[in-house]
Amino acid sequence: MLQNFFWWCAGVHKDTLSKFPEEHSKYVSIGATIFFTGLFASLAGGYALYFVFSGSPLAPLYASFFGIIWGLAIFNLDRYIVLSLDKSSSLGKQLLQALPRILLAVLIGIVISRPLELKIFDKEIKEHLRVEYLKQQQARIDTLNHTFESKYQVEYGQLLRLKSQADSLESTIKTSRQQLNHEIFGTKTAETSGVLGYGPYAKRKEESLQKEEVFLDTLRSRIQQKESQLLVRKEKEGLFDQKILSNTSLDSAINIAGFADRNAALANLHKKPDGTEDSSTKYAVIFIALLFVFFECLPVFVKLMSAKDPYDMAIRSQRTIHQLESASNIDIEKNALNQLIPQRTDIAIQRRMDKLSENYEKSKSQR
Repeated sequence: MLQNFFWWCAGVHKDTLSKFPEEHSKYVSIGATIFFTGLFASLAGGYALYFVFSGSPLAPLYASFFGIIWGLAIFNLDRYIVLSLDKSSSLGKQLLQALPRILLAVLIGIVISRPLELKIFDKEIKEHLRVEYLKQQQARIDTLNHTFESKYQVEYGQLLRLKSQADSLESTIKTSRQQLNHEIFGTKTAETSGVLGYGPYAKRKEESLQKEEVFLDTLRSRIQQKESQLLVRKEKEGLFDQKILSNTSLDSAINIAGFADRNAALANLHKKPDGTEDSSTKYAVIFIALLFVFFECLPVFVKLMSAKDPYDMAIRSQRTIHQLESASNIDIEKNALNQLIPQRTDIAIQRRMDKLSENYEKSKSQR
């Protein structure tokens, strides 16, 4: 039963192949290769579509349906490719005949390998997406902040000037307080009298220091007011809603990531955050793709590598006989028609005579 199924997959004529037992195993192998190629294509196509409909409760149903359709299409195409190779031709003609089929097989191999590569490198892709999503969110926050600062450039300029003025005044107050202490304790400097005690100079210095501290408090109040105004505007424009994603949010975003994001992550998987490349990962992805390309081309290669066998010659002979029968049937029909020309002419003449007689009788009765 299994042998007959693989024979059907290989597209052989069962009655003809049954006459050559020594060829049975070869065509079982060819049929099995075609079948498993279609099976892998079905799994790959279904897995790819599962991510297209990710999040939908019907995603498994859609993926299964599309996977079966895609697998059957690839199976039928591979079956046709193997069937269309004529082993009665020379090797060069066979290669030329197989070239477009090999190119098509390479394209199909690349297509069906990508979804399976996504599954093989699933953990690495998720980690890569985690880093990328964090970078994108940080870039989005930076862009919004930069846009906000550009929009309120005047207000930020005023705030910076107030802060600079407050910092300068705070430094001046610190220096003045040191000078007041030196004046009170009688320390002789270029700015102090050197007389111990709280004299007129110390009093004036303290009054000036108090005025400076009052003005510093005013500046700080204005700074706080300006910052509060900017914070209110940020809140109204939704800047506080943009936050770095938490682990839970990241896991949720990664789980619903689409095929495009995963495919892009796989393409950039060999690139490290520091800008260097991981050659082992890069070549691993390439070799897996080449493996599936080779697997897809395998039915064609098996057929090309196999020598011309009795089954091929029997099929060739049957095809020649059927072509001759078809051509001879045309000649027979032509000769038969030629022989019937006199009889068909007499019938046509009689039909016309009957028509004329009928018309004559009708016209006579009308009179």
